[in-house]
Amino acid sequence: MTSFDSSPTPVTVRAFLALTVVFLMLATTGWTAVRHQGGPRDIYEAELSGWGKARIGARALPGTDSSPKELTAFFASLRGAERTRLAEEYPYVVGNLNGAPVALRYRANRKGLARALELERKRVTTADLTADGRRMATRRMNRFESLMDPERQILAFDPSGPGKVAEVFGDLNRAERVSVVVPGVDTNLLTFQRTARKYAAPVGMAKSLYAAERAASPRARTAVIAWADYTTPAGLGVDSAIGRLAESGAVRLTALTEALPGPSRVALFCHSYGSVVCGVAARQLPERVTDIAVAGSPGMRAENAAALHTRARVWAMRDSDDWIQDVPHLAVGGLGHGEDPVAPEFGARVMSAADAVGHTGYFEPGTESITNFAEIGVGSFDGVTCASADDTCRSGIYGEEAV
Repeated sequence: MTSFDSSPTPVTVRAFLALTVVFLMLATTGWTAVRHQGGPRDIYEAELSGWGKARIGARALPGTDSSPKELTAFFASLRGAERTRLAEEYPYVVGNLNGAPVALRYRANRKGLARALELERKRVTTADLTADGRRMATRRMNRFESLMDPERQILAFDPSGPGKVAEVFGDLNRAERVSVVVPGVDTNLLTFQRTARKYAAPVGMAKSLYAAERAASPRARTAVIAWADYTTPAGLGVDSAIGRLAESGAVRLTALTEALPGPSRVALFCHSYGSVVCGVAARQLPERVTDIAVAGSPGMRAENAAALHTRARVWAMRDSDDWIQDVPHLAVGGLGHGEDPVAPEFGARVMSAADAVGHTGYFEPGTESITNFAEIGVGSFDGVTCASADDTCRSGIYGEEAV
């Protein structure tokens, strides 16, 4: 049995040592190969200061910590020219406001990307950078240019520090079902998209899921969000073994789901440390979140599915060669993330992950794992393949109270 309140005991010490040994082992076998790097001056903070002093006519602008409902009402009260002016003058603020119109956020973030690119170019030409610093700045410039493609729909963008970003695939305003991909450690602006092993990065994950959902239900109005809009742990430090960053990420994830337009139903697809974020967020999520599916999870900071206190269906999968199974599923003195979600005693609906390879293979096209995710995303549960030979992961699903 797990506990998040245990006082130090010999068992606690042994558990701590076990976790430490495994984490050190994994550090040499590929959990992380990227370390966060500092970015340019935090221009987002400068904009926030200006936003706090600005007005529309006699009205002060709402606080950026206002609820999505309040922000939606505020933007609805503005004329089109007023909304556009705010997006042009405060792109980093408007582009990251959960509650601002989706199209306005896309516009603001294109402006913000252009500003970030200009600043990075000046930094490369004027700053006294090391060779590594120059390479990093060049990579950031390339990433900004890629995200500025007019066909891309950037829902969130913050270039400060390692950076945060979210991208939409599909028509978010018209979608009846929205899927949110929540990634794990070492996710930032530079790792948001990859050429090699592209389905291990948020953009590749989301594109693969969107394509699989379209194949599963061509007439369904769906959208998928690659959501790297939280600060993830940098490698295998203490942050990856505790819940601090998951707690702050859960606040941001909850705000996103509350602010999505229309009455769409929402499913979360949470990979690795992203499943910790989803577990922490579970009890605060709005009722529109009908499904939480985790893959390669180190735990959800809960003893069982009931302890998540959510009405959403909880799904889990793990491939047989995923190294995450070697991480002790413990929670002692705040260290570790609790019970294994694929364990029978956890009580999740355990799906097949056949054909997925390793810890990062769950979103590969053609795998049973991505097919199962897609069936959940479009609400076609008869198509889900359970991990066991029977259909226990689907039992009673249509008799449950609608959420």
